[in-house]
Parts: sequence; structure tokens; C-alpha cells
Amino acid sequence: MFDLELLWLPLVAFAFATSVTPGPNNIMLTSSGLNFGFIRTIPHMLGISVGFFVMFCCVAFGLHQVFEQFPILQEMLRLIGVVYMLRLAWLIATSGKVETGKSQLKPMTFIQAALFQFVNAKAVMMAVSAVAVFALPGDQFAKSAVIVGVVFSLVNLPSVSIWAAFGAAIGKLLTDDRKLKQFNYGLATLTAASVALFFI
Repeated sequence: MFDLELLWLPLVAFAFATSVTPGPNNIMLTSSGLNFGFIRTIPHMLGISVGFFVMFCCVAFGLHQVFEQFPILQEMLRLIGVVYMLRLAWLIATSGKVETGKSQLKPMTFIQAALFQFVNAKAVMMAVSAVAVFALPGDQFAKSAVIVGVVFSLVNLPSVSIWAAFGAAIGKLLTDDRKLKQFNYGLATLTAASVALFFI
């Protein structure tokens, strides 16, 4: 059976380390917390955790094999992710203050955040690594893979919420429009730079 005594702590540590470190999800959550506040960012956070679990299961139970047989599909998803991230970076950089109604940037919905996990290079790499390291072979594979996915999603939610809270806290401090704009420029730059993950 799935040996939680041996794998529990390493799995939780791995899930936390990979979830809390900078990446497209956490950069976008910081931007959302900054521009819309923590409460309005909750659907985004939930979408990440649930979407990651669904994507993880797809990877564990065959999606990676489909990519191996049809690499063009993975390249298409990669291109979609790149275009989306660059568009998002542009919206963040050019967004006005939310209260003025001038901003085109809106909080990411639950569905949008969930679907984004399928084109998020860091999330896909996390899933592939977790399956390779923690899922047990043979008859125990299915059960252990689902448990790994559940643990990852449960650890992921509080981990990514730190970034949304950070953005919300910064938003309360940056009352000057010019400084807020500069911070958004910085987030937009990081968002655009994270496109490099799609090519690693």
C-alpha cells in the first residue's frame, strides 16, 4: 500500500517548495491581489488548486504519453501559453487604477485559472516531476498518484494565497498612482519574463 510514513514529509516539502516559489501563477496572483484585493482573488486561487489537480491526473494517467506520440499538441499548448502570458503582461502594464474604471484588467475567474494550468509550463513540470518521484509503480500507481495529486492541491492553496495576500498588502501601501503604476510595470516585466519557462 501507499507508504505515507516514508513519503508524507518529502511530498509535502516538495509540494510546498514548488508551489510557493515564483512562477506564472504566483506572479498573476500578486498582480490580482494588488489590483483587486484578496477577496476578489479567491476564485483565482481556487481555480489554480483545482485546475492543477485535474491537470495532474491527466498527466499521471496518460497525457504525457499523448504528448510523446503527438509532440505538435504540446507545442500548440506551449504557444497558447506564451500568447496568453504576453497578453496578460501587456494588460498589467497598461492597466489604470481599478476604481477609475479605466483598467481592462479583470480578476481571473475560477474556470480561467483552472484551464491555465494546462498551458502553465511550471505547473506541468511540477506534475511530471511529482508523478515520477512519488507515484508508486504497478498496482499501487493509480491510488498513489491520486493521493499525490490531492496532497499537492491541498498544499498548493495556502502556498499561492501568500502571493495574493502580499499583492493585497502592497496595494494598500501604494496609494500613489505613479508608484502603483511602477509596481504594475515590474509585475508585467516578470510576467513576460516567465515566458522563458515555456521553452525550458
